[in-house]
Amino acid sequence: MMVEVFKTNVERAEEARKLLEVLQQHFPGCRINFDLHDCDKILRVKHNGVNTSEIAQLLHQSGFICEELQD
Repeated sequence: MMVEVFKTNVERAEEARKLLEVLQQHFPGCRINFDLHDCDKILRVKHNGVNTSEIAQLLHQSGFICEELQD
């Protein structure tokens, strides 16, 4: 299983919860969570092969910044 990490500007738990619902609908086999306590408001996605640009695009469509962090 691979793990992708994204920097976001999601601030509130309610925003994160709504985004998690959308992401889980689009990527049902993934384990997805936010770490809003991290300075980069981290979004982690554990998956077995997902197009990461689709994840970023979904957040952008919801009005949020989402940038994949490189190792």
